[in-house]
Amino acid sequence: MSATAAALLGYVAWTIALVMGVGVYRAVLVTTAGRAANSFSASGDDLEGFGRRLTRAHANCYENLPAVAAVLLYAIASGQTGVTDALAYPLLAARLAQSTVHAMSTSRPFVMIRFGFYFVQIVILLIWLARLSGIA
Repeated sequence: MSATAAALLGYVAWTIALVMGVGVYRAVLVTTAGRAANSFSASGDDLEGFGRRLTRAHANCYENLPAVAAVLLYAIASGQTGVTDALAYPLLAARLAQSTVHAMSTSRPFVMIRFGFYFVQIVILLIWLARLSGIA
């Protein structure tokens, strides 16, 4: 399996792991705090602290998945994984780090760190787009 394919599957697996975390968090609230299972806001706005941050980290992951998946799938389908392989794992690592930092805190320093990890992902995607399109 190419690094490109592994990073794509890793990104999807991480998105699933985050939604499972949200599910477990909510299940705990249902069983221990008496929350109604159908009372949760999809945005996480009705939760405090970690629950809200985890919900938003998951949302950010699935909001960005289409762009990442499109570029990686294009590279795979067009036989150009040589373009994406070198930065595939750094992209995945930046995504894992961004989500982890997001779940930890929304204090100003953490938001800045989180943005740094997001910026890395965007730069990698732009590099790939330029190279895959023949611009660079």
